[in-house]
Amino acid sequence: MAIYVLVHCGWHGAWCWDKVAPLLRAAGHQVYAPTLTGLGESAHLLTPAIGLDTHIQDVVGLLEKDDLRQVILVGHSYSGIVITGAADRAPDRIRSLVYIDAVVPQDGQSLADIGPFVINALRREANKHGDGWRVPPPRERPAFLGGLYGITEEPDLSMVRSKVTAQPLKTFTQPLHMTHQEAVSAIPHTFIQTTGGADLLADAAYLYACASRTGLAHPADQDGSRRDDHRAARTGRPAAGTGLGCVDI
Repeated sequence: MAIYVLVHCGWHGAWCWDKVAPLLRAAGHQVYAPTLTGLGESAHLLTPAIGLDTHIQDVVGLLEKDDLRQVILVGHSYSGIVITGAADRAPDRIRSLVYIDAVVPQDGQSLADIGPFVINALRREANKHGDGWRVPPPRERPAFLGGLYGITEEPDLSMVRSKVTAQPLKTFTQPLHMTHQEAVSAIPHTFIQTTGGADLLADAAYLYACASRTGLAHPADQDGSRRDDHRAARTGRPAAGTGLGCVDI
């Protein structure tokens, strides 16, 4: 049995793990899926003061409140920076870090540093639609361009449309400050690149490039099956599931 803490991506909430958590629990694992402050069901708490540090503390608070140890801490997209910060504050509680199409930051970086073109677009949206500090969810695109977060089919599409909420700009611009870098580096890291659609592939390729630039990621073939073989050869275990490329970093 393992203990998983699943941290959602930007504009989402714990609801985005509703199809994943039951599968892990059915396999005998413990699963926790916190909602970050100001998002999802806590959208009523949204304020300009909420930043990256707030979201990091959300995760650390859960680990401490429930005295969780040997945790597999999973972050998706934006939350790659969140789980890195949480691991820095509580490295003795973390068994491994898993980045699903997620940013893999260095000390002192914010999402603005990792993706300057992205943050410029987010600032424009905040200035236009969010009083300069609220970033509305990304706009839906035609299905052939990836729909909404790569989701193009019902009923999932309508569900996501109804649940995503605005996010404070400060969560994307506040830098990560680490004090236990060596301890975090000693924690096993895994990067998972999803291959579920054109939109996801484009985002994953960009984010994996970010991971590579940190010096943590090992190069892997772009063919998914060969990438899975690469992980199996290095870890002695096959990559779980299909449609995923997994590389230990």
